[in-house]
Amino acid sequence: MTETPDLGAPRIWVLIEQDAGQVHPVSWELLGAARRLASELDGEATCVEAVLPGYGVRHLAAEAFRYGASRVYLLEDPVLALYRNLPYALGVSRLAQTYRPEILLIGATTLGRDLASTIATQLETGLTADCTELTIDPKLRILAATRPTFGGNLMATILCRKHRPQMATVRPRVLPLPEALPRGATGEILAVELDLREADLPVRRLRLIPGAERLNLEHAQVIVAGGRGLGGPDGLTLLRQLADLLGGIVAVTRPLVDAGWISADHQVGQTGKTVRPKLYIAAGISGAVQHRVGMGDANLILAINRDPEAPIFQIAHLGIVGDLHEVIPELIRQLQTLRAGDSP
Repeated sequence: MTETPDLGAPRIWVLIEQDAGQVHPVSWELLGAARRLASELDGEATCVEAVLPGYGVRHLAAEAFRYGASRVYLLEDPVLALYRNLPYALGVSRLAQTYRPEILLIGATTLGRDLASTIATQLETGLTADCTELTIDPKLRILAATRPTFGGNLMATILCRKHRPQMATVRPRVLPLPEALPRGATGEILAVELDLREADLPVRRLRLIPGAERLNLEHAQVIVAGGRGLGGPDGLTLLRQLADLLGGIVAVTRPLVDAGWISADHQVGQTGKTVRPKLYIAAGISGAVQHRVGMGDANLILAINRDPEAPIFQIAHLGIVGDLHEVIPELIRQLQTLRAGDSP
């Protein structure tokens, strides 16, 4: 750090997660949350700032300003070109030790979960992981971070009273994506030297072995989801057929994952993914609260269930009382007919 930091204004920091110059949307969601928390504290007296590690990423600062950051700490160095825990954690930790933010928010992504725990250990502070809600006490300036616990059966709100920064990782899509300011929004870019050499690092990234394509459930625009009402793993075939026709993705409730019918990356709910699609079709899903908190903000929810008293109908915009094994094939037939250019 080459300058004497200005510690006059309290700070809320958001880590900007990027991969090959592409920012994960959770970073913008967190900047929106940080702006809300700052306004609840004391308005503009609390600074909302972003930390941007990487290499060749300076251009991303302009987007951070559009989503509400007043300053971007640019940690740009060749050793940060590819993510590794040690150099990223050292860079952010040293920055936090110098500028002393009150709050540090990180996305609960694969990278964020790996990085946040190391930063919290280096800063000797607390970390509330995998949060679904953030509030703040404006008088005590204490962050209240809420997360599911006991397998999603309870929600716990955790406070970090004595140590700073107060840290939390937050699931993608549990917070709304804020409206961006017009292009041209500006702020301060503070370039910070990392002062690390590749030779100082014990871990080398030699090559990347591609794995299976990652399921982008959180950002799907159409989701066709199933629950116990499917009756068995063969019921997933119906969901896939309907999802393919709609250009969507298949999702499930937790019991189907526990039964081994499908992998956990398809699970929606407190212990799975949180989604905000334009269309969410809930087939054979009773609507337990553990599932509803993961999909209740969908723009349009269509519920299909044989039980007219099923809780899912309480939040559904449209409902069909009937056997999904009869309703979904009819939906598929009508969609196929429409695609063929005929009226159903």
